[in-house]
Amino acid sequence: MKQEQNLTMLCDFYEFTMANGYFETGYYKKKVYFDVFFRTVPDGGGFAIAAGLEQVIDYIQNLHFSPEDLSYLRGKGCFSERFLQYLKEFHFTGDLYAVPEGTPVFPGEPILTICAPAIEAQIIETFVLLSINHQSLIATKANRIVRAAQGKTVLEFGSRRAQGADGAVLGARAAYLAGCGGTACTLTDSLYGVPAGGTMAHAWVQMFDSEYEAFAAYCKLYPNNAILLVDTYDTLKSGVPNAIRAFRDILVPQGITSFGIRLDSGDISYLSKKARAMLDEAGFPNCKIVASNSLDEYLIRDLLMQGAQIDTFGVGERMITAKSSPVFGGVYKLAAVTEEDGTIVPKIKISENTAKITNPHFKTVYRFFDRESGKALADELCVYDETIDPDQPHTIFHPEAIWKHKTLTNFTVKKLQVPIFKQGELVYTCPKLEDVRAYCLEQIDLLWDEVKRFENPHTYYVDLSQKLWEIKRSLLEQNRPSERKND
Repeated sequence: MKQEQNLTMLCDFYEFTMANGYFETGYYKKKVYFDVFFRTVPDGGGFAIAAGLEQVIDYIQNLHFSPEDLSYLRGKGCFSERFLQYLKEFHFTGDLYAVPEGTPVFPGEPILTICAPAIEAQIIETFVLLSINHQSLIATKANRIVRAAQGKTVLEFGSRRAQGADGAVLGARAAYLAGCGGTACTLTDSLYGVPAGGTMAHAWVQMFDSEYEAFAAYCKLYPNNAILLVDTYDTLKSGVPNAIRAFRDILVPQGITSFGIRLDSGDISYLSKKARAMLDEAGFPNCKIVASNSLDEYLIRDLLMQGAQIDTFGVGERMITAKSSPVFGGVYKLAAVTEEDGTIVPKIKISENTAKITNPHFKTVYRFFDRESGKALADELCVYDETIDPDQPHTIFHPEAIWKHKTLTNFTVKKLQVPIFKQGELVYTCPKLEDVRAYCLEQIDLLWDEVKRFENPHTYYVDLSQKLWEIKRSLLEQNRPSERKND
């Protein structure tokens, strides 16, 4: 019999070898600062959407090692008994700051910051990354699709093509958070309140002796949710006419005027226009047309440009797997350590690939907004104790091309990260998913349209404060390899 899974053990093995090493060398109590951030926006987009925080919170609150976990680790033969005894009482005692779910985020800025003893910060790395990476990826993709639909409803239909059960359930959660109107995943509705719905598959139609009988039976069973799949045999010659007949025979006598058809194959643009004309001619101008069949933001955009008569889009595999760009690329990097006297010492990772050079120190992120339009202007990474006075001019500059600078005068500013845990205690109340969804759409509306383009979006600037830039430059100088001497 399989034991109940303990997600504390959902951890790359090197986290345990490092944690054991920290314990044996005396570093395990040393307070460290890790940032979670990403380097590029999926699909070449202008922004991403932060998601997955609620699951990180649940995970941290339930951190523990069971006797079975410790027995397994002991059996690996590479951990000290003292370390294993330490793990018996393991729990999170640190601080965690995070950008609220639904917030638009940009490359290089911390979505989460973990301030905790070294072992605690190390052991939670894998789960924190997988949760933020997965849901932020799906939320970002889903919102692209929602925006392409131009106000028409988008439903998440991807469970059967998702990468595993959690991929289906949490992917649907992330999609709803980012603007989808509902899901086909029943469990996501049960667990998170995401509206689940559905109608029929082709098997329902095939089960009956005739297409009309299948449609009539469905209308009788579900008169208030009759969406009929019309492409099992021939969409225009059979499916739509039989749907019209079923609506007229079963629903209209009951005074029901809300129903629809679904197109799942063929030339969706052509079929939707022909079907619309047939439905209107039959006296059903309010009959909705739902379209599915391997849709994404580009296909939806093209369909609408072609005048397709579609009211609702059902999107499956290309959303739930983020098929066109299936990796979010979030990373977990050490930014600082605290000495015994309380001094925070910044740390930097240097790479020949300049994009992989990290921003050091315990940081905070500020977002500037134009006071008149309310639109977001830029973000700035600052050292944790820096403050910004919105009543004073503030100069921002490009951290790599420092000659590019701009002085902001008529602006408001807010700190993006909020406290989640303080000294191991949860100090944050997770909002209802409906509220997260509303917040997400509200925040996206604060971005300029140029940032929201699908192709070649305007670059939204994430700058470093003067103080942080000087710290980074100093660390780069200190760690620069000495020039080779001539032989």
